[in-house]
Amino acid sequence: MKFARSLVPGILIQRYKRFLADVTTAGGVTVTASCPNTGSMLGLTKPGSKVWLSESDSPTRKYRHTWEMIEADLGTGAHLVGINTGRPNALVTEAIETGKIGELSGYSTFRREVKYGLNSRIDVLLSGGRDSRDCYVEVKNVHLMRDNGLAEFPDSKTERGAKHLRELSAMVEQGHRAVMVFLVQRSDAERFKLAADIDPAYAAAFQTAAASGVEMLCYRCTLSPAEIAVEKRIEIADL
Repeated sequence: MKFARSLVPGILIQRYKRFLADVTTAGGVTVTASCPNTGSMLGLTKPGSKVWLSESDSPTRKYRHTWEMIEADLGTGAHLVGINTGRPNALVTEAIETGKIGELSGYSTFRREVKYGLNSRIDVLLSGGRDSRDCYVEVKNVHLMRDNGLAEFPDSKTERGAKHLRELSAMVEQGHRAVMVFLVQRSDAERFKLAADIDPAYAAAFQTAAASGVEMLCYRCTLSPAEIAVEKRIEIADL
């Protein structure tokens, strides 16, 4: 996924009210950017960090800039981390279309944001595959890393995330295929695990869903100020 225009570099002043961030751009101008992330962003809000913003010319937007990436260093060198939780659905859709996610290839049609379950919408619904089953695909953005090379999810408690796992299990019970895709928006991840200390209820829901037949996949991305792309599958330690 290429950005429509190159991202604007800057220095983070602060993240506040969850959905806002003040940034000093390279030109020395301080701007307020929207922060499209509902999580805690643990380890990714340090003032003085280098960040990248996208820009919009829409006259209806309150904030022209959107926070997209931050540079993080756990002691082995700086890496870009994508924090925009609105990007993964499009990234996974693009990767399915181009055959990058082989486990989800072979379907003739796909739809996004289809209503299902208990007043929910599935991120991607695949159909017309090698068998008669529809494939329900839920996507979660991953950016937490506390130990080098080990990505984790979630970074805060998420009852909504546990609900999605239960609804995927229900689709399996109804004879469909269900897949959870954890998309790591950082290139320094080699393995993935659940942050059970942060949300034990989600970790338990994950194990229940996996036992019921929900397939679990984790892919990492490569990132630059010009493009984000799904790169390769990485191991899930909890399976």
